[in-house]
Amino acid sequence: MGTNNQTWMREFILLGLSSDWDTQVSLFVLLLVMYLVTVLGNFLIILLIRLDSRLHTPMYFFLTNLSLVDVSYATSIVPQMLAHLLAAHKAIPFVSCAAQLFFSLGLGGIEFVLLAVMAYDRYVAVCDPLRYSVIMHGGLCTRLAITSWVSGSMNSLIHTAITFQLPMCTNKYIDHISCEILAVVRLACVDTSSNEIAITVSSIVLLMTPFCLVLLSYIQIISTILKIQSTEGRKKAFHTCASHLTVVVLCYGMAIFTYIEPRSSPSVLQEKLISLFYAVLTPMLNPMIYSVRNKEVKGAWQKLLGQLSGITSKLAT
Repeated sequence: MGTNNQTWMREFILLGLSSDWDTQVSLFVLLLVMYLVTVLGNFLIILLIRLDSRLHTPMYFFLTNLSLVDVSYATSIVPQMLAHLLAAHKAIPFVSCAAQLFFSLGLGGIEFVLLAVMAYDRYVAVCDPLRYSVIMHGGLCTRLAITSWVSGSMNSLIHTAITFQLPMCTNKYIDHISCEILAVVRLACVDTSSNEIAITVSSIVLLMTPFCLVLLSYIQIISTILKIQSTEGRKKAFHTCASHLTVVVLCYGMAIFTYIEPRSSPSVLQEKLISLFYAVLTPMLNPMIYSVRNKEVKGAWQKLLGQLSGITSKLAT
């Protein structure tokens, strides 16, 4: 192996969003604030669910998993991106790049499967409410959560292995904000048709299959809601699913657009913006969506704030 190949094996260079210093500083401040809000918001949701016994239900068990996935996904990308925004040499070691691809791809897959699981939970809650506690028992919820984590991780492990076995020759410049799979595959100096087919197949399995299950669940949910005679009953049933449906639209939309057909994927700039959307905006918005649109979560917040206010008053006196 030549010297250039040895250099490639040691590190990659991430080109990022912009080479303009002022723009990079502005992005650093903006992304840092958004990342801190993401971490705080998701950990507060997890803490709230742990502290309030009214939220010890299957829906909030899955929401805890979703919050863990969101904060982990953001952490797999954003800190590295923040460091590069203020660095002159935007290098990432080979091992770190492989690890970043593994965790970001794996956590993304876990989220898609988890959203399908949450759709099934909402389907049972709306369409078979009398048997909800019997069907969605603790053992099933645990198995469904484990399935989400294992399927996403295994898919990512396979893709990471086959991607980093590609010969990259002397090409070490990744035109992206992170070690994203399509950006890394483009570095290869050989035909990558088999990798693109593998990406499409895994997208069908871990993206389109869960998405179709979500669609089927909501077709049944909407059909059941329309059969409810009272307006109040229909509103209550819809609000039960509104938060999850909003998150589904955010998460599945652009991922399908990007990964189902890699050869006709969006431009490099669009890919960067989509990755930024998933790394920063979606994890930040998810806890807000579940807080603002969910009466149980709002009630738990009010209870917790009341308790904190009471403790503060006692300490003050």
